[in-house]
Formats: sequence, C-alpha cells, structure tokens
Amino acid sequence: MGTSVAVCLVFIGCCSNVVFLELLVREFPGSGNIITFTQFLFIALEGLIFESNFGRKKPAIPIRNYVFMVTMFFAVSVINNYSLNFNIAMPLHMIFRSGSLIANMILGIIILKKRYSPSKYLSIGLISFGIFICTIMSAKQVNMASEGSEDQGVHAFMHWLVGIAMLTFALLMSARMGIFQETLYKEYGKHSKEALFYNHCLPLPGFLLLFSDIYNHGVLFSQTTPVAVPVVGLSVPIMWLYLLGNTITQYVCIRGVFILTTECTSLTVTLVVTLRKFLSLIFSILYFQNPFTTWHWVGTAVVFLGTLLYTEVWNSVRAALGRPDAKEKKAA
Repeated sequence: MGTSVAVCLVFIGCCSNVVFLELLVREFPGSGNIITFTQFLFIALEGLIFESNFGRKKPAIPIRNYVFMVTMFFAVSVINNYSLNFNIAMPLHMIFRSGSLIANMILGIIILKKRYSPSKYLSIGLISFGIFICTIMSAKQVNMASEGSEDQGVHAFMHWLVGIAMLTFALLMSARMGIFQETLYKEYGKHSKEALFYNHCLPLPGFLLLFSDIYNHGVLFSQTTPVAVPVVGLSVPIMWLYLLGNTITQYVCIRGVFILTTECTSLTVTLVVTLRKFLSLIFSILYFQNPFTTWHWVGTAVVFLGTLLYTEVWNSVRAALGRPDAKEKKAA
C-alpha cells in the first residue's frame, strides 16, 4: 500500500472516528469504557489472526517488556475516554491531546537527558500557551453553564478540574510510554504491528474490573432507537451501530498510521497526524455546533502553529522550493 493510500486511511478513518465518538459520548458521556473495550477487542482479534497466527508466531520483543508498556497503554486509553464524563468538551479533549509534544519534550529532558534547539523550545512554548488559552476559556464556559446555587457552580467546576487532571496524567503517561517504546525499538528493531497487537490483546483481562460499567452501558445501548440495516434486513439499536462505526474507523485510522510509519519519515507522519487533528476539530465544531469562542480559535491556531514549527515543516518546504533554483544554478 502506498503513501497516498495511507494518508487517505488516516484522514478518513480518524475524522470519521471522531464523529462516531462524539455521537456516542453526547448520548452517554460515561460510555468511554465500553468504547475502549470494543476497540481493544476488535484490534486484538485482527492481530491474533493476521499477526500472531493464533499464537504460533513467537514475538520478536519479549513479553515482559510488552506487559510494562501495555499497563501504561491501557491506563492512557481508559483515562482519556473516561475524562469525557467530567464536563470535558470534545474540542478541548482534542486540543489538549495535541499537547503530546510538550510531554515528550519534558520527559525527554528528564529521563533521556536530551537537549533541544531554541526553535523547539519556542514551539513548545507556543503549544503550551495555546492550550492554556483554550483551557481557561473552557473553564469560563463551565462556570457560565452552571445554573443554580453557587455550590452547584463550584461542584461543576471541580468536576471539570478532575477531567483536566485526568487528561494531564494521560498525556504524561503516554509520553513515558513513547520513550519506553523508543528504547525497545532501538534494542530489538521496529515491530509496530506486533506492538499494536500485544498493546490491545494483553490488557483485555483488565476490563474485567470494568465489567459492570461495560455491561450497564451495553444494556443502555440496547434500549436506544432501533434502525433498520438495509443489507442484513435486521433492526439494530442505533448506539450499537455508532459503536461499530467507531470501532472500525479507529482500526482504519491506526492501520493508516502504521503504514505511514513504515513508508514515511517521522516528520511526514507527525505533519499528517497534526493536520488530521485540525480537520477533526473543525468538523466537530461546525457539524456538532460545539461552543467555540474567538479565543478558542486563537488558542487552536497557536497550538497548530507551534506543532508545525516543532516538525520544522517550514525548512522542508523552503528546501523543496529551493531545489529548482539550485538545479538552474548548476545548469548555468
């Protein structure tokens, strides 16, 4: 599969996934656990068949390393989805998760003793400032939306702060997982598809701790309005169809990113994923009419400006535009 196909998979899969996710959490804000479980189960079954050959293929990276990485991956996925139950709007959720570069740089400095160029520090400053603006504006919206007594307003704001704390923790945990994965790849080589399978297969027993919540939401999903499926000729509750759409599009998105990592540079992958997040954000705001002020737009623009600066896309574009001039000089 070529690079263009991979880019299409990322944009179509990830943007569609955001739509289905918002349709689910708008109706049932606490449905993060059943969403995560379904995604993990689907990707694990696919990997069991096509990657591990029903367990007959020996992993290139020792299982004990995967257990440590999977623990972090499971925590990040569950916490990110569950944070939507704490007055966290989908646009803020996407903007906040765009701050992964900040967490990666901070932990890279602390753990790997890395040092970065001034432009990298500037880009991280811009991303931090943009997220700060969006977070403050969202906090004001939470206060304005809290009707009733002052105690109710304080309770709503504290509830929202818990969601922000969860997003922050998940962001740092995700960065730590990325660093650990980077060290594994240096030692054992890149095995992205294998890692994808074990990251989704090994955590499945952990969902037993969340069984009651998953079961309860399954019952709630079954009680929603049934919709006729044309080809099958059956009526299925609409929330189950949304969940199926979310699961399939999540797989398409992850698959597209995997293909990109094997065929493109990390700069290209980062740029594609960043543009995808931006389009998903705009679609979420316009289609679902999520509240988004002028300051939110300013913060969003600053976040993506900082991300593009971090990936040094300007230097790449300048170099690409400069090549014809270089050839003309040589010809002269």
